[in-house]
Amino acid sequence: MKNYTTLGIVAGIALAFLAYFGGWQLLLLSVVLATVGGLVGAHCDGKLNVLDLWNQMIGKGRG
Repeated sequence: MKNYTTLGIVAGIALAFLAYFGGWQLLLLSVVLATVGGLVGAHCDGKLNVLDLWNQMIGKGRG
């Protein structure tokens, strides 16, 4: 089984590396892209269930 979390983070950093040379705003973008890549990778690894996380955020299933 592949470790998609690490792969997602690396892919996010690789994409953000191109954006890094644009200044502080794009440095922030690199952090956001790395985070999104890590979350997508964790979802693909089965470590994170996005639907459950979304339902908790919107309060679905309570009461």
